Amino acid sequence: MSQTKTSPDTGLNKGLILAVMVAGAFVAILNETLLNVALPPIMNELKITANTAQWLTTAYMLTNGVLIPVSAFLIQRFSTRTLFITAMGLFAAGTLIAAVAPDFAFLLVARVVQASGAAIMLPLLMNVVLSIFSVEERGGAMGIMGLVITFAPAIGPTLSGWIVGNHSWRVLFWIVLPIAVIDIIFAMVSLRNVTQLTAPKIDILSVVLSTFGFGGLLYGFSEAGNGGWNRATVIVSLAVALVGLVLFTWRQLSAKNPMLEFRVFRYNMFTLTTIISILITMTMFSAMLLLPLYLQNIRGFTPFRSGLLVLPGAILMGIMSPITGKIFDKIGARWLAVIGSALTVGTMFHFTRLTDSTTYLSLAISYAIMMFGMSLLMMPIMTAGLNQLPQRLNPHGTAMSNTLQQVAGAIGTALLVTVMTDQTKAQLTKLLASFGGNAAQLQQTAAQAASQAGAKVSQTPSASQAAMVTAMKHATIHGMNDAFMLATVIAALAFVLTFFIKRTHPPVEDSDAVHVEPEGRTKPRTLIEGT
Repeated sequence: MSQTKTSPDTGLNKGLILAVMVAGAFVAILNETLLNVALPPIMNELKITANTAQWLTTAYMLTNGVLIPVSAFLIQRFSTRTLFITAMGLFAAGTLIAAVAPDFAFLLVARVVQASGAAIMLPLLMNVVLSIFSVEERGGAMGIMGLVITFAPAIGPTLSGWIVGNHSWRVLFWIVLPIAVIDIIFAMVSLRNVTQLTAPKIDILSVVLSTFGFGGLLYGFSEAGNGGWNRATVIVSLAVALVGLVLFTWRQLSAKNPMLEFRVFRYNMFTLTTIISILITMTMFSAMLLLPLYLQNIRGFTPFRSGLLVLPGAILMGIMSPITGKIFDKIGARWLAVIGSALTVGTMFHFTRLTDSTTYLSLAISYAIMMFGMSLLMMPIMTAGLNQLPQRLNPHGTAMSNTLQQVAGAIGTALLVTVMTDQTKAQLTKLLASFGGNAAQLQQTAAQAASQAGAKVSQTPSASQAAMVTAMKHATIHGMNDAFMLATVIAALAFVLTFFIKRTHPPVEDSDAVHVEPEGRTKPRTLIEGT
């Protein structure tokens, strides 16, 4: 009897391909968080305001939001080797420009060029894993990839804090550049195409609608998180995004060969795990966003020490991700996800009880437990969902998954900041009223708390000013606790959904398989041995 195979036998050195691509994705994702801590010295050297400097991260995020949905088209249009080398080349070029940038304009262009390459890396890596590893092997490979997704951004602030504290911010880019160049050289030698090329035609209208839809959504939520929901830029951005996304969805559903296939949501397990991933991403952003604010602005810790708190958790997650992948291959995702989400709910609830004397050690332990839970959760649920898709839909599944994670991060940040600022303002008004503050003073200080929740307030010898500082500190902690409570509720919803995860396999379709020839060309190959 012939035996059904779950993936093509490519005969390639899978470990070498995975290592080369993981290294590229690692430095690309690490770069996303390296710059956050470095913004103050960049502002000082280039003589720019905080609002201007924020565009260095906003432009990077928007470029990701525009290009990730297009990645499905690019993966089907260009070979793995060509696309990876091009992406890494763009990333390296942007890194070099950033390292030598004489002014803000050059640095902003550098960030866009960097993001143009980085946006392609993760969807491409995920698609290659799905192409060269069988369903029975994917957990281990995706576990290695989980190291990239979680460990790289987690160590970014710690590494950046140490570097900018001892060297120029330009060193951040000079460290990354040689790694990127070496990885390009290895890719030129070792990579070959492992995906099915269908030579689709680019749909310009879809690209435009995707840009306005996803780009507007990310920008709108980002601005809402920075300055509130009632600003004209937020309202206009979200309105444009809504129209763009409706038209983009209609265009994809009516096209014979869509740029981004929304029909991946016909597969119930992919849909379920995508929803869980969105919820968990929003939850994870709460700790990444609020804990540094608490440590630096409430407790007075340096950026480096603040970043150091998350390092044990990042290391633990880096160790656990490959182990979790192997366990996933044996037992599936459900119980890993149940345990991981339960730990996440527990640690989120612990963070709702912050005070002005919560110990550094207890926070470090709680964060490490949360990261341990995430290591059991993130990659298993993503792999479980992608395992249900036929191989021809892998590029669309990975593009959709990564796009929605970007959107979830922006939405989560905006919601958490809104809750924190609103609750801080309300609590501050109550506290200052108890100190007998006059109405004008209450309104002015509450407004300051709403726009700069967690901002440092200089100490003065005045007793009334000291009371105000104390009130603002306690009000901000109250706002953070309420934001963490929202994160706890979101994590609890994800916990309930994890019980419905089932183990799946992709349907067998002859057109899904690919055969890698020596020259790197691909052609369809049967999935049934002996036929």
